[in-house]
Amino acid sequence: MSKYDYDLIIIGSGPSGRSAAIQAGKLKRRVLVIDRHDRFGGVSVHTGTIPSKTLRETVLNLSGWRERSIYGRSYRVKEQIRAEDLKARLHMTLDHEVDVLEHQFNRNHVDTLNGLASFTGPHEIEVATDSGEKTRLTAAKFLIATGTKTYRPDYVPFNGKTVVDGDEFLEMAEIPRSLVVIGAGVIGVEYATMFSALDVRVTLIEPRDTFLDFIDKRLIHDFTHQIRENGVDLRLGSTVEKIEDAGEHVEVTLENGRHVRAEMLLFAAGRMGATSTLNLKAVGVETDHRNRISVDRKTYQTEVPHVYATGDVIGHPSLASTSLQQGRVAACHALETPTLPESPWYPYGIYSVPEISTCGMSEEELQERGIPYEVGVARFRETSRGHIMGLEHGMLKMLFSLKTRRVLGVQIVGEGATELIHIAQAVLNLKGTVDYFVQNTFNYPTLAEAYKIAGLDAFNRMPIPEEFKVKKKPVGPAKKEAKKA
Repeated sequence: MSKYDYDLIIIGSGPSGRSAAIQAGKLKRRVLVIDRHDRFGGVSVHTGTIPSKTLRETVLNLSGWRERSIYGRSYRVKEQIRAEDLKARLHMTLDHEVDVLEHQFNRNHVDTLNGLASFTGPHEIEVATDSGEKTRLTAAKFLIATGTKTYRPDYVPFNGKTVVDGDEFLEMAEIPRSLVVIGAGVIGVEYATMFSALDVRVTLIEPRDTFLDFIDKRLIHDFTHQIRENGVDLRLGSTVEKIEDAGEHVEVTLENGRHVRAEMLLFAAGRMGATSTLNLKAVGVETDHRNRISVDRKTYQTEVPHVYATGDVIGHPSLASTSLQQGRVAACHALETPTLPESPWYPYGIYSVPEISTCGMSEEELQERGIPYEVGVARFRETSRGHIMGLEHGMLKMLFSLKTRRVLGVQIVGEGATELIHIAQAVLNLKGTVDYFVQNTFNYPTLAEAYKIAGLDAFNRMPIPEEFKVKKKPVGPAKKEAKKA
């Protein structure tokens, strides 16, 4: 028997903590998951990934958004949409997610404990429960998967009703008629575009002159055009000077002298690592200015060999999908079990209206690296499926190496982007070329056919491979004389 209570203690039950625990359980190790909340799942299940995506699907279904290009802008599935309508589906989905998670823990013999954990020594933690009890536990290895919490600066008068952060936003009592969103990051853009689809007057404020800078600029240009056309008042380069809670409305004063008034304000300008209560000094782990933990990106080991960290608490890319992979890899390394590494290319999804998803390099990255490339573009309206669905917008863009003909990056904006991107991800990771998209047959009619269109668009402008060049037959002496005559 080990001198420790557990082989691995995981603090946090979000995507990375969940996958790490299940992996450790399958390896028949003694594993414990601790979560400060009374229900497992972390931010991803309760206030982040699952709630926001469920809300998006509910909004698009009840508002009839997808059918308006065919039946007109006045088309509605439900004429009066209330906050209760949005929450009903949300609670059903969350209950299901928690039930599945708890079943997975039980099936894999994962111990669980609800309470606030903090380190008391290199291999020891103390867990304080809501009832006031404190329990001390030891482990050979630790995995910190506490995620992030909302950034709440002092100049924002949060009240939980009309001035809220991203975690409080879903608890709204009623849908506002106007909304100001501060911060054009992923969360701000998602909520701003969702509520615009509900015909809420939305103003999206971003102090920088650009937004979502990690996305290909051509894609952002197309996306910006669409959301402005959909009614989002996007104000870039607008620094907030003052936010005033005026009771019936919220008043925002910008440095350029302009004012914005709305019934509700969502502050979505950044998140911080949720590490302040862990007493990391007791174990020797340092954090950066945003309370995030630095790790080896191949093993997720911190500077302290027996302590690992995964998920949003380690920073970029801060995706539920990558967190799931990180948890698996970290658990295997911590428990000294060989495993498959992560794929080099992963998809990035933004569940806005319209969706954005990318995989691989952007055009700007290729230019910075000096890589010769060609571009292939397809518009969804060019596909028969897009026409059937009434899609007026949507674009798929692919980048190919002129030297090797390999796919270097794919960017999609429009309906189903986060599903379609996986075709590109597979080809990227398998080092496929533009020829695949020309040779391959796609179901017809589908939006996936856009890959064929974009592939041919690039193929027709790229140098012809030597094996496909038309070989001219040598002209004999007799034919040469005949030509002279």
